[in-house]
Amino acid sequence: MKSIWKKEISKPTFEQLRGNVKTDVLIIGGGMCGILCAYMLKQAGVDCILVEADKICSGVTGNTTAKITFQHGLIYNKIADKYGLEVAKKYLYSQKDAMEKLKELAGENFETCNSFVYSLQNRALIEKEVDVLNKIGVKAQFCLDTELPFNIAGAVKTENKGNIHPLKLAYSVAKDLKIYEDTRVTELKPGIAVTEKGAITAKKTIVATHFPFINKHGWYFIKMYQHRSYVVALKIAPNVGGMYVDEADDGLSFRNYNNYLLLGGGGHRTGQNGGNWEELMKFANKHYPESEEVGRWATQDCMTLDGIPYIGQYGKNTSDLYVATGFNKWGMTSSMVSAMILTDLVLEKENEYANIYAPSRSILHPQLAINILESAKGLITPTVPRCPHLGCALKYNKQEHSWDCPCHGSRFDSKGKLLNNPANNDKKM
Repeated sequence: MKSIWKKEISKPTFEQLRGNVKTDVLIIGGGMCGILCAYMLKQAGVDCILVEADKICSGVTGNTTAKITFQHGLIYNKIADKYGLEVAKKYLYSQKDAMEKLKELAGENFETCNSFVYSLQNRALIEKEVDVLNKIGVKAQFCLDTELPFNIAGAVKTENKGNIHPLKLAYSVAKDLKIYEDTRVTELKPGIAVTEKGAITAKKTIVATHFPFINKHGWYFIKMYQHRSYVVALKIAPNVGGMYVDEADDGLSFRNYNNYLLLGGGGHRTGQNGGNWEELMKFANKHYPESEEVGRWATQDCMTLDGIPYIGQYGKNTSDLYVATGFNKWGMTSSMVSAMILTDLVLEKENEYANIYAPSRSILHPQLAINILESAKGLITPTVPRCPHLGCALKYNKQEHSWDCPCHGSRFDSKGKLLNNPANNDKKM
């Protein structure tokens, strides 16, 4: 079954690039992030071209749960502990600005609701997050009463957040942009992007390919890992009256869309084992026995070392090459933050949020050691097949019938077709 977003919706189509073209700004990657970057640049009067290796929104954007909120788990207490309250406040206001811009763009597609981050066992963590949010200007509430079918230790509640149909928004914005589909960038030289059937000359380039595919700059292959998570759409299930996210990495999320309940969870690091759809259906059968499954899908998220995305200059010495990645499961607002920041950087304007998202910030975080260890294990594992990205041993994913890389998250179908990057080409099986 496919994502419910892909049902009964008309997608704009774009031709493949054949030959050579010139532009001021090239955007590589046709998901929500790339589309919003192209939109914002066009609004600013910048000539830009977007290229997508497949079809626009065929990757993560088409498989999101599309929650529009600045409440990204218990992120504010974590940021305040690492960087101080002022940085937490900047992160908040960047996400709030992004949310307002998305609301304006979405129009009637934006459905207002309350947002909850809950904990099953740790009341203290919830209380800390409420305290930090109130200190930086959010009217956050601690609550115990929810529409969830189980007891919780506590939840952080904020009001006036939203849900959207992500493809309705993306397609409505994309139809007026200069886009080439089925146009994979095979090589990136200074000022020139080589594609399979042409080349693009550009003064500046933005890489919005979910996981960056250029390894020689930025060290993204050790600064991030990828996390796989699963969703089922249920009918004849209750309206939970908001959007809910468990603060635990392996917890469940809930939101409604029309007459459906979207139940998410079963997650795991890509290339490892997890609960997947089996866990979700076991929960649904127990708590919503009258419900009926009408859709299921999976998605993949890039997780950074400190929980903050990498948005800005791709590497220290790449002044005209930019990146947006590492959205940590919060791609809707973070895509708009990327568009805001990168538009200003392209225009050589100061952006008040750019420094907290800068990819060049310190990598000295505990997660770095875990990422390096997982990569080393994948490299020394003697089995085949191996990932064409950096040579790690692929693991077979029985639930999705795919070959997954536990190092950096590339995925291939049983015939070797590329499903998820950073690998940039198919795998011979």
